[in-house]
Amino acid sequence: MEGRETVVVTGFGPFRQFLVNPSWTAAQGLKVFGLGERIDVYIKEVPVSYVQTQKIIADIWQTLQPKFAVHLGTARGSSVVILEQTGKNSGYRDRDVCGFCPESHCCLEGGPEKLDSVINMRAVSKEFRQAGVDVIYSRDAGRYLCDFAYYCSLCHGGRRAALIHIPSSGRLSSADRLVPLLQTLIRTMLDQLEDPSDSQSQ
Repeated sequence: MEGRETVVVTGFGPFRQFLVNPSWTAAQGLKVFGLGERIDVYIKEVPVSYVQTQKIIADIWQTLQPKFAVHLGTARGSSVVILEQTGKNSGYRDRDVCGFCPESHCCLEGGPEKLDSVINMRAVSKEFRQAGVDVIYSRDAGRYLCDFAYYCSLCHGGRRAALIHIPSSGRLSSADRLVPLLQTLIRTMLDQLEDPSDSQSQ
């Protein structure tokens, strides 16, 4: 059918105490809820592995060529939704679930030190906060697999990506509240992508 577009949503695989990662549960929920009738939602579970993450993200952009990619990560100890503006290239020193860490401590040797999403996350978070929702803006995604995946995606996808850290505790961590909120957040981002003037309201 003409006029359909793909949005990719990724969540992470098992990690430490999360035998099923809440970010993957949320991605599955978004597949069920959808993002509107003209959008095909493609979901992918990404292992907490630098090598696998790099390969999967590159593959997503090359084969699916989505309009937009949303990467969900779990913020341990957080009770708010965090919208990340920036992916960082270097400083990756923590080992992944395979016990591996990139020798260069980089996503992409020689790549820019940071990449920002085309979406103005500050404007999106402000809109939701004004409506009384606990959504905050951040420029530091933590230098682990979430940040790593985000940078790779921003790089491959012409910066048409988002990283949303979801809460691991509190009211918004329950799927029945979280998934509809994520649906609205992502649709707001897609509207901004369609009409960049939306992003100017700081």
